[in-house]
Amino acid sequence: MAAPKKRTSISKKRIRKTIWKEKGYWAAWKAFSLGKSLSTGTSKSFFVQQIQTLE
Repeated sequence: MAAPKKRTSISKKRIRKTIWKEKGYWAAWKAFSLGKSLSTGTSKSFFVQQIQTLE
């Protein structure tokens, strides 16, 4: 039979929540940075095929 677990302290809970939020922040920052570099054409990690318009 499972025994009841001890309660996690508020400070430990806040630390874990902060780490979880920071991971999301950095993932969003990297995605935005990559999108910005792709749109300006300064990306060094991706090769984007440029579409030539006929004028």
